[in-house]
Amino acid sequence: MIEVGALRALRSVAALGTLARAADELGFTASAVSQQLKRLERQVGVPVLAPAGRGVVLTPAGQAIADSAPEVFQALERCAEAAQSVSEGAPRGTLRVVAFSTAIRGLLAPVLGGLSVRCPELRVEITEQDPDEALRSVDAGTADLALVHDADGLPAAQPPSVTQRLVHTDVGDVVMSRSHALASEAGPLDGLAGHAWVTSPPGTVCHQWFRRLFADAPEEPDVRHLVDDFATQLSLVASGEVLALVPRLARPPLGEDLVARPLRRQPKREVHAAWRRSADASPAIRALLAELG
Repeated sequence: MIEVGALRALRSVAALGTLARAADELGFTASAVSQQLKRLERQVGVPVLAPAGRGVVLTPAGQAIADSAPEVFQALERCAEAAQSVSEGAPRGTLRVVAFSTAIRGLLAPVLGGLSVRCPELRVEITEQDPDEALRSVDAGTADLALVHDADGLPAAQPPSVTQRLVHTDVGDVVMSRSHALASEAGPLDGLAGHAWVTSPPGTVCHQWFRRLFADAPEEPDVRHLVDDFATQLSLVASGEVLALVPRLARPPLGEDLVARPLRRQPKREVHAAWRRSADASPAIRALLAELG
């Protein structure tokens, strides 16, 4: 009999191209993943992987098995849902959630207390993952639900087995010291290239937001600091010298010395919940979605 864990390992290797990266995603060692795949080869009687440079590729037989894996996961989910329905659909067991850091802070953490009161037999486990990795985890069956965002207006690539629902629209504001000259201006802000900034490093969504603010500006913004942690950004903002563009989900409570001001062209990103289509009837997923609104 083919092991479910081996199918998940094969799907991860297919998506990531190396045993090491698949092992990191699954939370195993590369040796453990290799052993799972060797057992799979013994069970099916044919090789499922072939070397390709420093990585590996699936053989035609391995690809055929990987393509069929979602049907196996869906069948297992139907069995689990049938078992839960015996208890009148009461959410129970473990719900594995993957999400980016600010969604954990701003969306999940505030609802966990209420969820535990309404669903005392449901255990929620949260792991931080970027959107592309999170969707792969849901597709592979190593996570039940993901919170993902559209990076720079472009949604993460969604596997066919996954469906999504909008749960939040995040907005970015400019945070400054109350002593800053802009703090007393009325109305949404614009034309900020002449000011000094702290911003997230290149390659992050928030840096992309920041660059879009100055797409039509005649001069480059004065970037003094590159810092990924928003609490650290705000400590620099408190000095009074720099501004920061901070998404509301990522913004901790501001002290008396700081103020957030809206922009004329607000940067936005949509946050979606994603789960396997075969798990639409899951009482646990429905319960968390109800909390998220």
